Amino acid sequence: MAKKQQDSYQCTECGWTGVRWVGRCPQCQAWGSVVERGASVSTSTAVRTSAPTTRALPIAQVSAQASDRHLTGIGELDRVLGGGLVPGVVVLLAGEPGVGKSTLLLEVAAQWARAGHRTLYVTGEESASQVRLRATRTDALADELYLAAENDLGTVLGHVEEVEPSLMVLDSIQTVSAGSGDGVSGGVAQVREVTTALARVAKARGMAVIIVGHVTKDGGIAGPRTLEHLVDVVLNFEGDRHSGFRMVRATKNRYGPADEVGCFEMGEGGIVEVPDPSGLFTTRHDEPVPGTCVTVTMEGRRPLLAEVQGLVAPVPNETPARRVTNGVDFSRVAMILAVLQRKARLPMSRRDVYVSTVGGARITDPSADLAVAVAVASASLNRNFPRRVLAMGEVGLAGDLRRVPALERRVAEADRLGFELAIVPTNSRDNSRGAPKLHNLKVVEVPSVADALGVLDLRRAERR
Repeated sequence: MAKKQQDSYQCTECGWTGVRWVGRCPQCQAWGSVVERGASVSTSTAVRTSAPTTRALPIAQVSAQASDRHLTGIGELDRVLGGGLVPGVVVLLAGEPGVGKSTLLLEVAAQWARAGHRTLYVTGEESASQVRLRATRTDALADELYLAAENDLGTVLGHVEEVEPSLMVLDSIQTVSAGSGDGVSGGVAQVREVTTALARVAKARGMAVIIVGHVTKDGGIAGPRTLEHLVDVVLNFEGDRHSGFRMVRATKNRYGPADEVGCFEMGEGGIVEVPDPSGLFTTRHDEPVPGTCVTVTMEGRRPLLAEVQGLVAPVPNETPARRVTNGVDFSRVAMILAVLQRKARLPMSRRDVYVSTVGGARITDPSADLAVAVAVASASLNRNFPRRVLAMGEVGLAGDLRRVPALERRVAEADRLGFELAIVPTNSRDNSRGAPKLHNLKVVEVPSVADALGVLDLRRAERR
């Protein structure tokens, strides 16, 4: 039986529906996005069976040659993708404005074309001449690279039929609209319609597609949440505007690991890959400086060195203490300061504390807790220690240190870079597989934060 529904209103941004019009969507908080959807009639009909066009095969008999990877020519991006692009893959690359998404993908398209593969670069935000100027500046010109400036989905698909590329780059998904879809370009319905059509064409033709996506002010990918489910790979392009360092981080990958990162550096001549970024997040001092400590974090399966700097200053009378952080989590720093106050007897309640990282690095690895504690303690006591020292360990509320995952890889990276002493939690080293041979690094295991500070002579003198 047919069931008639009442007239309703729908949000063009998030898809929320309601029976009354409101000026602000109660779900996504967008103003002026609720429009009348009109009466709709839904009928319940039986689904008829149809003969499949291709027979189902045992999985062992399905050929895997059609999914052989092809390298993009950029090693760091191939690392994140899991070894290159799979034919028919749909990749979503999101990032803040000005971070370098278009520059990176133009370089990818040029490298793909130089390898003899037909490439189509579709821009919806710039004119063809503007992209041509950027390609000249970054040396991204190639004979097999075709360029089109279009905003209509049907015209884009027409270019695909005419050029027959093996790779298509679309910059960006929010600027392309489908004539058959509802709403404006960039809306929920349009983004879903365009992405679905591109994914269908990519699978049918074996063409790899890379889509550029915008982000919201909160850092999330703009558009419906289903956008991330429709694509095969989701990459986030991260970086600080005031720093040339960039990172491509995989958050979803159907064809490889979803925790890899690639490192790049933005310069006047474009964007270049950084195969060994360990020195970008540390500084070199001629003399030992109080308030600094180096740690090793894991970005995917890659160990990266990061330097934490701390500054402790006395608070004037009747002025509340300040806590300022940059590149580290504020709540974790507050917890570490409380542990130093109670377990290491360092006065922190009446001190302004500033904690920052070097080079614009953002540290989310809990194993960097001990480095923060050592840097703050060194700054509080104004004592330095040998420069080639690093600390790793997650700090607990009881002042204990918890085990660090992948410690052997971190230690091996520190030894390769010439560090002399590593402070790590007790029982963190895995001796069952055979620890790697270290040349210059001495590893000291300690059970607590207080013991770690004692090894580095950062304990306060006990009053008698």
